[in-house]
Amino acid sequence: MQPASIAPDGGPGDPLGDLTAASRQYLKAIWDASEWDRNPVTTKSIAERVGVSPSTASDAVRRLAHKGLVKHEPYGAVALSSRGEAAAAHIIRRMRLIESFLVRELGYGWHEVHDDADTLAHAASDDLIERIDCRLGHPTRDPHGDPIPAADGRVTTPALRPLSTCETGDTGTVARIADSDPAMLEYFGSVGLTLDSGVTVHAKRPFAGTMRISVTGFAEMELGDIAVRSVWLTTADRG
Repeated sequence: MQPASIAPDGGPGDPLGDLTAASRQYLKAIWDASEWDRNPVTTKSIAERVGVSPSTASDAVRRLAHKGLVKHEPYGAVALSSRGEAAAAHIIRRMRLIESFLVRELGYGWHEVHDDADTLAHAASDDLIERIDCRLGHPTRDPHGDPIPAADGRVTTPALRPLSTCETGDTGTVARIADSDPAMLEYFGSVGLTLDSGVTVHAKRPFAGTMRISVTGFAEMELGDIAVRSVWLTTADRG
């Protein structure tokens, strides 16, 4: 993904311009919905992410389309325009860098960072964001494995495989865990299912909706369908 170039807030070509906090929230929701899921993004799915009614989400999408930030036909899928991608990448970069800072420098658990990072991302200056980036050594992923957009808006998304598509005997390394459920993240942390941990699939029971796996250094565990669909791996080439 290569959004249009990003200028600092308030400067010429500023991708956020005069966007309201609500508009930024919708752009972030559209980005999140499309980043790892190839299914079309609908106003219903956006509404669920933002926590509003479908009609409220539809109105917001229409306003964003009028500003040239999204592409949307009535009753069709919603997608970010190139300008919308630039703005969303700017928002996502701030959020993920702050999450990384809270975890690495302030001792937050990876399940605790979302709300504070969301608040700080709106308030932090661009200078602070770039200082955080430098302090952290220019990280390329956040505490959950999601890629951090570069300062120019470019994003390098790794080729990962959902754990849900793995079969018995497959092995891999955890590279991303969805951050939508803090309680699940806390559980994963307690059983060692964290970034860069090794995973082996011992049994897949699709009709029961469960998978038995082991994590390097920890006992085997049984995961339900929702948990399995939240984990992404880098896997060895089958040759």
